[in-house]
Amino acid sequence: MAVLLNRANVRRRTTNVLMTALTAACALFAVTMLLLILGYIAFRGFGSLNLSFLVETPKPVGEGGGIGNAITGSLMLLGLASVIGLPLGISTGVFLAEFGEGRFASIVRFVTDTLTGVPSIVVGVFVYTVVVLPMGNFSALAGSIALAIIMTPIVARTTEEMIRLVPTSLREGALALGAPQWRVTTGVVLPAAASGIATGAMLAVARVSGETAPLLFTALNYRFFSHDLFQPIASLTVQIYNYAISPYEEWHALAWATTLVLMTLILVINIAVRFLTRKRF
Repeated sequence: MAVLLNRANVRRRTTNVLMTALTAACALFAVTMLLLILGYIAFRGFGSLNLSFLVETPKPVGEGGGIGNAITGSLMLLGLASVIGLPLGISTGVFLAEFGEGRFASIVRFVTDTLTGVPSIVVGVFVYTVVVLPMGNFSALAGSIALAIIMTPIVARTTEEMIRLVPTSLREGALALGAPQWRVTTGVVLPAAASGIATGAMLAVARVSGETAPLLFTALNYRFFSHDLFQPIASLTVQIYNYAISPYEEWHALAWATTLVLMTLILVINIAVRFLTRKRF
């Protein structure tokens, strides 16, 4: 009997060591690939970075130019898309997690899961049909709506999962003190899950910040600075696309530099949100 137990312990320990080593190797591989990609982007794009590149507008080949209009345009698109998509996604996630019983909740959950897998170009065509064509022109508003549609299901599902991780005892304790359900949700559950919800929101922002196809159908592009929500607007992703498909090596270098700026922008947003949520919660 003792021999059998000893063999079982050895087998469990061996399996544990092997699985731990395997997961560590997979994590190391993923981090290495990420660092290689980021390093290659930095290597190809850093040489074209300078102040004029960050503040000027695009110019013809041989005259330099920059992406200042694309930076401001992307910030406007992401900001407006977040204003539209984040509250809608968080509200949907709260509903599914706290009150998500019955047929209607099942339909909402199914639609949310379906939208998560819809190609972004389909979303672009949809917004082009229902927003751009009735308005009669491309616009920053249409682009923001397209990005918000992509963002909403991601935020909703992440919010639902984060809220479900909040211990039931917290809800029961608040209810036992006489707090109504809405107060328990807003005053106890949401603060407890705030860090995870913020992380999911930033994942959604990072996801849509790299979208090009829906913006080609909605916001299109614009060579100059624009702050009008009802007119076409530039964006970093579309600018990368235009530079990358050109036959000019100079513009190819600018495409790498623009990619580096986009990656840096996403990194800064994620670090800022992580810092703010950690400090507050």
